[in-house]
Amino acid sequence: MAKLEKRYDFVLYFDVKDGNPNGDPDAGNLPRIDAETGNGIVTDVCLKRKIRNYVQIVKGSEAGYDIFVKEKAILNKEIDTVYADLSIDANAKKPAKGENIEKGRAGMCKKFFDIRTFGAVLSTGANAGQVRGPVQLTFARSIEPVVALEHSITRMAVTKEEDVDKERTMGRKYTIPYGLYKVCGFVSPHFAASTGFSTEDLEVLWEALTQMFEVDRAAARGLMTTRRLIIFEHNSALGTKPADELFNRVKCEHTGNSPARDFSDYTITLDGNPLTETKTVVAV
Repeated sequence: MAKLEKRYDFVLYFDVKDGNPNGDPDAGNLPRIDAETGNGIVTDVCLKRKIRNYVQIVKGSEAGYDIFVKEKAILNKEIDTVYADLSIDANAKKPAKGENIEKGRAGMCKKFFDIRTFGAVLSTGANAGQVRGPVQLTFARSIEPVVALEHSITRMAVTKEEDVDKERTMGRKYTIPYGLYKVCGFVSPHFAASTGFSTEDLEVLWEALTQMFEVDRAAARGLMTTRRLIIFEHNSALGTKPADELFNRVKCEHTGNSPARDFSDYTITLDGNPLTETKTVVAV
């Protein structure tokens, strides 16, 4: 696999229609909303989950593309398995212990895509240390304030025979009519060198960002779609310009109906020029 030698910064726009993009369990699963501004929020953890799910479905059967943090995974067992595969003694004393942790860390990075991409804390169980990943995401925020709607729903069936004549169960469902969200991301070649994150892995990441909602459909999430991915490719590992300066070149304006109810109500431009392709790569 080819070594990553350039820095990348990127902006991702995605939207949700009649769905809950990221419910807050501390608020009855209401959509996450900034209480002061009314703008919607989707956490970085939520987006990383969708990337993991996509890679697991599309590449999970290939060597090096297993996913460490997945449903019902027992993380210590995964570390133990790598230790066993590499014939590492988990009970070794210093100085061999430190060397074994590094071997375990390298083995975990090689096996699991999400570890060498996002990093992980592996200091439990057999102990494979900690990994700082080269790919980092901000929280996603909606371009404009959103409103959370509450819908009453009923269940016509019952769970127990003695309840057959009772009133049907009532429930609640929360949605956002429409919201366009923006998230910023960063790819560091310096951290990529320590985890083994390669140019091939980077292409998988770009693919996941554009396709992750297509394999993550659920009634609660409504219609979610990646709309624009703008990638700034630097010509060196350190980069040529600050990320904030690059992100400011991308503008999103409400140009259609108000309140917005579709992506066509917005125009996204780069240096004043409308973007029409889902993915755009810009050399800087």
